[in-house]
Amino acid sequence: MYVCGRCVMYLQSRLLCVKAQHVHIIKLWHLPESTTRIHTALLHHQSTQKDRWRSQTWTRFFSDHRSRITEQEIPDHAVEPVMNSELQQVSSASGPVPADHTSIDLDALSCPSPFEEISDEDAIQIFVPPNLSPTTFTLRDYVDKSETLTNLLHLGVNLSKLEERPNVGSMLVRLDFEKDVVPRLLFLKDLGVQDFQLGPILTKNPFLLTESLENLQARVSYLKSKKFTSESVAAMVSKAPYLLNFSVKRLDNRLGFFQQQLGLSAHKTRDVVTRLPRLLCGSLEPVKENLKVCELEFGFQRNEIQHIATAVPKVLTANKKKLTQIFDFVHNTMGVPHFLITKFPQVLNAKFLRIRERHLFLEYLGRAHYEPNHPSYISLERLVALPDETFCSEVALTSLDDFERFQKTV
Repeated sequence: MYVCGRCVMYLQSRLLCVKAQHVHIIKLWHLPESTTRIHTALLHHQSTQKDRWRSQTWTRFFSDHRSRITEQEIPDHAVEPVMNSELQQVSSASGPVPADHTSIDLDALSCPSPFEEISDEDAIQIFVPPNLSPTTFTLRDYVDKSETLTNLLHLGVNLSKLEERPNVGSMLVRLDFEKDVVPRLLFLKDLGVQDFQLGPILTKNPFLLTESLENLQARVSYLKSKKFTSESVAAMVSKAPYLLNFSVKRLDNRLGFFQQQLGLSAHKTRDVVTRLPRLLCGSLEPVKENLKVCELEFGFQRNEIQHIATAVPKVLTANKKKLTQIFDFVHNTMGVPHFLITKFPQVLNAKFLRIRERHLFLEYLGRAHYEPNHPSYISLERLVALPDETFCSEVALTSLDDFERFQKTV
């Protein structure tokens, strides 16, 4: 029979941790008229609560086995105390021990003290790893040491926003100001971007500093070939800083998409894109969805959709839920027909709360008339575009205090 090395280690750790010098091990030798042999049982003196629980477990274990044996008294010579030295003999029984059952003497492992003196030869052999670069979560620690960060800060770049974006801080630290930053700043200046616009542009799109000058120039040349003026390109870059990060092929595809889907001429397409240049940068899915909503759900004709998109390009990228909410209230609750909404499509881009409060106030006063042939006709432009004071004095014909008191009841 081989003794498992883990079992031996466990028994040693349990026995050696007890301060008592002797631990009695009961050996139950051959019992008369029984085929069952019980090898060992541990009885610990001065044990803790946990050890006493284990002792009770062992006692129940022996009681279960004794119940299966005929009721005979165990002779006194059957119990024999054994010392720790005999336990070592049991663990080192004769016969080969498998490699995975090798026991380890934990007491033989030395634990050097940190206060132990060592020789000069041993001290020389100690390897000290090189200092690691400091880890930081803010660019503030590098501003005084980096010329690039210092000059970007002077240009008005918001470093606190850039450090929140992943990998942007490390990218800026690695840039050389004279080699990487200055040429692109001069490119933007030549394009027509004003000095006060450089900081906000680089804050929104710091990756512009990593684009090659050849690619930037190629994209600007393409826009100019489509008859975009230099002023228009500069304005588009200021409104949509990511515009110059897209390839010429993508820009061409976007311009073709809007011209085809809206059925606009080249001149009107340029006008729409110049006023809302993010149409060339963002996803096309919201645009496609809003076009379908305007046609299928709202019931606008194709020419009406063209007029709405030309007058208010933001309708193409507006939130579908908000757009539906406004149209439903204006068309179904206020009773405004399609042609009047098309005549003043800015109402679809207004705040829903303003439309609702003003309509309810006019309805309360009995002045909610939106039919052009009515003597007290109120246009959507006057309903939405005027400030509160002018709306109250010229449209509602009441005081601002009355309107504010009414707003508290809504």
